[in-house]
Amino acid sequence: MRLSDVFVELGDSALDTLLKSVSIGKLKTFLLYERLKTRLHLSKLNAETLRKAGPGLMSRLRANDEELATDLSQAILISHFDLIVAVLNFLGIPHDDGFFRKDMDPAPFLTEGWQTRVYDEFKGKYPDALLLFYINHLVVELSKEDRVYRPAA
Repeated sequence: MRLSDVFVELGDSALDTLLKSVSIGKLKTFLLYERLKTRLHLSKLNAETLRKAGPGLMSRLRANDEELATDLSQAILISHFDLIVAVLNFLGIPHDDGFFRKDMDPAPFLTEGWQTRVYDEFKGKYPDALLLFYINHLVVELSKEDRVYRPAA
């Protein structure tokens, strides 16, 4: 599964919510502002232009633009380190302020049903779109499963 698949499967409404949650200040702090502005093809990057870019971004994500999906994911995630740290701590995954080693073996931490346990623990504490996005980001990064996680109805 690819990151673009996660965005597409979560849908337009989730993308709108995620775009509204991006912190322009954190983009600047982590030196991602110019890179994201370029990747999004925007002459000016602020909350309004980011929100308005949603439909065009979704079209590009549907066309499997993985570079866009990666940069957009970074922008969303750096805006929500509190969620990242909380989820990684809950799962017992060793990390350094939300960053884990890329060569780490996740198998001992991502046991059967981990996505549902994380969702149940944090639903209501964070927006659903953000929580589902991060769970699925972990799926892509660590578990290499081939389907987007959705909680049971």
